Amino acid sequence: MRWVLAAAFAVAVSFALAPAADAKGCIKGAIVGGVAGHMAGHGKLGAAAGCVVGHHEANKAAPNKANAQAPSDQK
Repeated sequence: MRWVLAAAFAVAVSFALAPAADAKGCIKGAIVGGVAGHMAGHGKLGAAAGCVVGHHEANKAAPNKANAQAPSDQK
């Protein structure tokens, strides 16, 4: 019983000290992947894969917006 409490304490401390995660795209991807995976009988695997793909797609679109230049009024 003591090792269970020690493990729970270690997990709680690691979550408290971990930096904040940027979950942009992960939540939506996990929901869609979880539903699709549930239909195929692999809900957790689908949610994990959906999170990865959603996060990748969200980060792929961000650099395009950052590099956009304002239109110049020169003729």
